Amino acid sequence: MRILVVEDDFVSGKVIKKMLSSYGEVDVASYGEKGVELFEKALNENKPYDVVCLDIMMPEMDGHEVLKRIKSMESERGILEGTKVIITSALGDFNNIKAAYREQCEYYIVKPIEKEKIEEVLIKLGMI
Repeated sequence: MRILVVEDDFVSGKVIKKMLSSYGEVDVASYGEKGVELFEKALNENKPYDVVCLDIMMPEMDGHEVLKRIKSMESERGILEGTKVIITSALGDFNNIKAAYREQCEYYIVKPIEKEKIEEVLIKLGMI
C-alpha cells in the first residue's frame, strides 16, 4: 500500500508515519502544496497513493484545498475509485467535518490520532 501523509506539524507527521509504516510505503509532505505535488507525481508515474492522511490546518494551502485538488486531478483522469482520503485534524467542529465529507473524504479523525483508530478506519475502507 502507498500512503501519503500531509501534515505541517513535524511530530504529528512522524507519529502518523510510524503508525502506518507497517502497512506499506509512507511519504510525508510538510505542507499542502508539497502534498499536491507528490500526489500528482504519483499519478503521472502510474503509482498512485492508496491512502492520503490529510491535516486541515496548514499555512498557505489548507487541507480543504488539497482535498479539492486531489479529487479534481482524479476526476480529470477519469479515475472513479480513487485514493481514500482520511482527514486527521484537531478541528472537530461540524462545519469542517461537513465540508470535508462534501469534498469527498472517506473518514474524518479528530486528533489526537490513536493507532487503533486509524487501523479501524483502514479496516473499514478495506485497505488492511
